[in-house]
Amino acid sequence: MSRILCILAALLGFGAASPASAYWEYGHETVGAIAYRNVTPAVRAKIDALLKRQALLETPTCPANTIEQASVWADCVKTLGPRFSYAYSWHYQNIDICKPFDLKPPCRDGNCVSAQIERDVKLLKDRTVPVRERVMALVFLVHFVGDLHQPLHAGDHSDLGGNKVKTNYGAFASARLNLHSVWDGYLAERAISQPPSPVRVYSAAERNAAWGGSVEDWSRESWQVARDVVYPSAAGAAVCAPGEHPAHLDEATIAKLVPVAREQVVRGGLRLAKLLDEALG
Repeated sequence: MSRILCILAALLGFGAASPASAYWEYGHETVGAIAYRNVTPAVRAKIDALLKRQALLETPTCPANTIEQASVWADCVKTLGPRFSYAYSWHYQNIDICKPFDLKPPCRDGNCVSAQIERDVKLLKDRTVPVRERVMALVFLVHFVGDLHQPLHAGDHSDLGGNKVKTNYGAFASARLNLHSVWDGYLAERAISQPPSPVRVYSAAERNAAWGGSVEDWSRESWQVARDVVYPSAAGAAVCAPGEHPAHLDEATIAKLVPVAREQVVRGGLRLAKLLDEALG
C-alpha cells in the first residue's frame, strides 16, 4: 500500500501543473496517434520526413522522432529554461466562462493557442520556409491542437484554468489536487484507457462530423465545455454567482464526465489530422 501511495504522490507532483501543461503525456500522445492514423498516406510520409529532421531543433533531451514524441515536445522544452520561454502563453487562452466568448483579449499579438495553431499551419504550408522552422511548426501544432481541446485551456474563471480550484477525484483527495490536474490527467487517462481504444481509423462520416468549423469555432466549443460541463459538474450550476463555490467530484459525476473527456481527445486527434492534411497535402 505504501508503494501505491508513493506513486500517487509522484503523479500529483507532476499533475499540479500550470495552465501550460495540458493532457500530460498520455493525452497528447493519443491526440497525435489518432491524427497519424487518419491523415492520408502521402501526408503521413511527409510527417515522417519532417520528423527525421528533428535534430535541427537541437533539443536532444526533448526528441521528436515520432508523432507521439512530437506531441509532448512543447512541454518538454519548458525544462530548457529561458530558451523557449517565449512560447509559454501559446499553450492556452483563458476566456472567462462567466462572460461572453471573446478571443481578442487573450490572443492579443497572437500569444494564445488558437493563433499559434493557425500560424503553424501557415508555416507548414509554405515550402519556402526553412526546414528547421517547418519541423518546429509541426511539433508545436501537434501539441497545441491537443491543448486547445483540454477545456480548461480554453475557458476559466479567473483561476488559471482551474489550477486554483481545489477538488477531490472520487475517493482520492490531496491538497495538491485541483480541477485542472483532474482534466489534464486523471480524467483524460481514464477516458482514453476505456475500451475500445480511441486510436483507430475513423470513418468519413466520423471525420466530417469533427472537422466542421474553424479554429475559432473549436475554441468556442472547448470554452463551452468548460462553461457548461467542467465548472458546473465540480462547483454547481451557480458557479458564476457571487460567493464561495467549493468543488467536489464524486464517482457518479466522474462517470458522466468520462465520455465528454474522451470526445475532446478524439475531436483533437481528428481535427489535427484535418489541419495536417491541409498543410502538407
